[in-house]
Amino acid sequence: MSLFIQNDQQRQWMEKIGRIADEFQQTAAEDDEQGRFPVEKIQKLRDAGYTALTLPASHGGGGISVYDMLLFQERLARGDAPTALSIGWHLSVIGELGEGNSWDENVFAFVAKEVQNGAVINRAATEAKTGSPTRGGRPGTNAVKKDGKWAVNGRKTFTTMSQALDYFLVTAWIEDKQTTGVFLIHKDDPGLSIEETWDMMAMRATGSHDLVLNEVMLEENKLVELLQGPRGAKPNGWLLHIPAIYLGVAQAARDYAVQFASEYSPNSLKGPIKDVPAVQQRTGEMELELLNARHFLFHIAQLYDDPERRPHLTSELGAAKHIVTNAALSVVDKAMRIAGAKSLERTNPLQRYYRDVRAGLHNPPMDDAVIHKLAAEAFKS
Repeated sequence: MSLFIQNDQQRQWMEKIGRIADEFQQTAAEDDEQGRFPVEKIQKLRDAGYTALTLPASHGGGGISVYDMLLFQERLARGDAPTALSIGWHLSVIGELGEGNSWDENVFAFVAKEVQNGAVINRAATEAKTGSPTRGGRPGTNAVKKDGKWAVNGRKTFTTMSQALDYFLVTAWIEDKQTTGVFLIHKDDPGLSIEETWDMMAMRATGSHDLVLNEVMLEENKLVELLQGPRGAKPNGWLLHIPAIYLGVAQAARDYAVQFASEYSPNSLKGPIKDVPAVQQRTGEMELELLNARHFLFHIAQLYDDPERRPHLTSELGAAKHIVTNAALSVVDKAMRIAGAKSLERTNPLQRYYRDVRAGLHNPPMDDAVIHKLAAEAFKS
């Protein structure tokens, strides 16, 4: 990664995140096995100042770029992908809000102060009947005015990091306005609860449980945004934290496979299996796929970070997610082929990497949506 580090600030944070990632890696398998959300890891990231990095400098944060975030998130994911994905949602939400904030300035300033003090926030938009919010489905969660306040009722699924969140950004249908609103809800607001429903084979330690809202009463200013069309219609480079996570998983799988091939020496061979042509072929293919994915991802991040070039990005952000995630799947598969049946042992990290990297297919944007958009743009040109 030294090729991608451009300044001293990045280098210092990479060293810091590297130490944290190596520490988190020690218990990642246990968290996965138990399906336990590691609240203490999120607290360590708070204490390190990591959770305020994407907050604009004008509001007391680190003011880092998308490129910076991807560097740090990939490194964190090499050690603990579920924790990296979890905190990545917070980082991306804060980065997106700070970049093109349409909120009331007083409300955003309040949230910024909370983030400075370690608060963690994430969106709660997905529902069982609507699927991904990027598809444009109308939420079943609703908000109505009662005695001058908003009454919010509903249930959200896939609420990542639910047990550590201080604030939830909840989408709800507002019948009077015939549109979807976004509400800022604190974890201690009466009527809010978490139902522990998360029991997946992938990203088991993300704590992506259901958020239940039962007559949650909110002040007028807690309606922070009115959506015009489905979320995801506007380019959002901060969502590149998603492919960065799966690139980190792929790199971890590659590192394991290379070490395994360098050390494993069956008695049928004179030396380790790294000298076997088939192993060298797969290793070289892994390296090529990682190079392609990493260069494409970070190049797109650089383009997005340039305000003059950002408006010219059309399908590149979605393409980056598609290319990187599918490359990551391929790299993990090749790593498992190198390790053979040992990769399926429950104590082997490769089987965990395989399960986790599959989750990337179901993070937005979906592969079919990316391909459809590329085709539509081709026929418009």
